[in-house]
Amino acid sequence: MAQEGGCLCGAVRYRVRAPLSPVLLCHCSQCRRWHGHVGAWTSAPRAAVTITGEAALAWYESSPGVLRGFCSGCGSSLFRQRTGGAELGIAAGTLDAPTGLATAAHIWVDSRGDYYGIADRLPQHPEAPPRPRAAGRRLP
Repeated sequence: MAQEGGCLCGAVRYRVRAPLSPVLLCHCSQCRRWHGHVGAWTSAPRAAVTITGEAALAWYESSPGVLRGFCSGCGSSLFRQRTGGAELGIAAGTLDAPTGLATAAHIWVDSRGDYYGIADRLPQHPEAPPRPRAAGRRLP
């Protein structure tokens, strides 16, 4: 089953024709600045994602070799990918409901903001998580 999503204004839409990875909640300073709070990420093979409205899609290199895609019209944070990487990170909040996804863990918790706590019982990783596989591939 394909999943779809897009930005706030609708200028950028995407369709994913592969299973999505479980959601990771990233507390790093870049994700918090990018999303305005915790980043919720899923991923899929880049080859399985079709993007429409690419003229409105802009990319920012947030650190060497890491690109973040956003809508140049409304500013919605949409994607994250490594230069030349086969996986595309997808901001989980941009998916159309129902997603059928579940959150697997918190990552980069040692960098979390000082204005909130983490109250659930999901695994917490101080930095990047161990690299588990979902549907035979790496998580974002």
